[in-house]
Amino acid sequence: MSSITIPQLYDYLCSAHFQDEKSGNIFYNYYIYQYQANKEYEMRQQIHEFKEKLERPSNFVNALIIDLFSVFCEYLKEEQFGDQSLFEMTLEEEKAGNNTTTEELMHEANSDEFLAFVHSKIMNHIQSNDGYKHPYIFVHGIGKMFPYLRCNVFLTSYEKYNKSDLYKIILFYPGHQEGNSFSLFDTLHDDHTYRAILLVNEKNI
Repeated sequence: MSSITIPQLYDYLCSAHFQDEKSGNIFYNYYIYQYQANKEYEMRQQIHEFKEKLERPSNFVNALIIDLFSVFCEYLKEEQFGDQSLFEMTLEEEKAGNNTTTEELMHEANSDEFLAFVHSKIMNHIQSNDGYKHPYIFVHGIGKMFPYLRCNVFLTSYEKYNKSDLYKIILFYPGHQEGNSFSLFDTLHDDHTYRAILLVNEKNI
């Protein structure tokens, strides 16, 4: 099977039915759009174009864009230890050649504190009184988070915070599906998230 095309995805996002937060299965509000890993930079630009177009009067939708890696860096900068942030401490340890840096970052990326940080951003957006509808959360940067945080781990762990009747999470995934698993960057094995709905071209199934 193959992903729907960019124009098809935009039409999907413009659909009044899909914009309805309660449409579909409200217990499964995770959607994954897979694309070729070598199209990463084009996709980042496309995500912002989606947001700009959706804000037009024909839709009046304000989608939140979450770059997981950027949000993770923001989280590290806000976590203080004495007079230093966790971000600053990590940089110093990396420069000093500390071999435990990767393990520490993996611990933080998979922590409940980071998930709560992401959740607070989502809820602040959903509850904002800006006159727009807020049905979509666009999540990307999963490739930049490797190996600190995997796609299936993030979505599974976030379920404790997830408000499936308030929004749909559209995760942009640089890779493809192989059987019951995902292949990050088309080369790295990544477990399949069974509770996520793949946005695929049904004509090619």
